[in-house]
Amino acid sequence: MMNLKGNPELSQRSLMRPLLNYGIACMSMGFLVEESTPVVWRGLMVMSAIEKLLRQVDWGQLDYLVIDMPPGTGDVQLSISQNIPISGAIIVSTPQDIALIDAHKGAEMFRKVHVPVLGLVQNMSVFQCPKCKHKTHIFGDDGARKLAQTLDLDVLGDIPLHLNIREASDTGQPIVFSQPESDVAKAYLKIAAEVVRRLPLPLE
Repeated sequence: MMNLKGNPELSQRSLMRPLLNYGIACMSMGFLVEESTPVVWRGLMVMSAIEKLLRQVDWGQLDYLVIDMPPGTGDVQLSISQNIPISGAIIVSTPQDIALIDAHKGAEMFRKVHVPVLGLVQNMSVFQCPKCKHKTHIFGDDGARKLAQTLDLDVLGDIPLHLNIREASDTGQPIVFSQPESDVAKAYLKIAAEVVRRLPLPLE
């Protein structure tokens, strides 16, 4: 999605240097294994990998560190929540009932480990036909909004199901870079602004 691949170089302090594109430093287990090799790890191996990605990377000066986690409430989420201070969590879900079950569990898990939940993002919220402009709620209508009400949280924004997002992601050109004036790019920018507004001010 960021048009990045290859093995990270090591700094003079033997820390991995993150790969850089669009002014964003990125690190992933995908950079450390062959592209077609699955990462089949559990338990201690997962925690060891998380430790490596967090503390053995030369991140330099960052404005924000965003960690993209898989859905669920397993080893990854618990390890990160218990080992580093987290300013806030964002729950991303489609409006589909089956997806919202996991989203609900995720929000409750973060609350139990005292991580503030900043809000929900409703992904693939609506599909608009490019020819007739008719809107179809393929995954259901406003399910994330209903969950947000149940959890007493805000919806940070909606991301539509749009061909341009898929194409931009596949070519490694984020939609906010390749089509910054488009409605879908503005949806992402709105969410980013809402997240920043809810984060505590950084310490000087």
